[in-house]
Amino acid sequence: MKGLPLLLAALALTACKGTEFEPPSREGQVEDAAATYSPALFDTVAWQGDEARMEEGNLVYAAECRECHGPLGRGGTDYARERDLDVPSLVDPAWEHGTDLEAVRRQIYVGHPEGMPTWGVSDISPREIDAVAYYLLFGLRPEVLGDGSGP
Repeated sequence: MKGLPLLLAALALTACKGTEFEPPSREGQVEDAAATYSPALFDTVAWQGDEARMEEGNLVYAAECRECHGPLGRGGTDYARERDLDVPSLVDPAWEHGTDLEAVRRQIYVGHPEGMPTWGVSDISPREIDAVAYYLLFGLRPEVLGDGSGP
């Protein structure tokens, strides 16, 4: 019995020999995230009010988004340039996701093959995604959407 663990370890090493781990491509990661995305992920997210949602969104933005998108959401940060990332301005009126909460949540969850992480499957919760999407639309983009008072 004492030799059994050693024998099992040897068999495991032999079975793995010659097998090389190949991580999925960025495109594959985004495709996998898109396959798992559903608007229903946000059905149970509830807030005590818009102020709490905005505050949480600001905190998530500062921790996860600001490095690439900048403190005001304009993109063009040194971090992005050093990594040759084409980071869009989140406050550009032409930003394609900029008027729809559901589209922003999906984009954050799924990511982008050009470098945006697949946040929903790896790092942040649906509650955090909802909060930061709300913050993007009604905290960073009020001049684009109107008066900034929220939905």
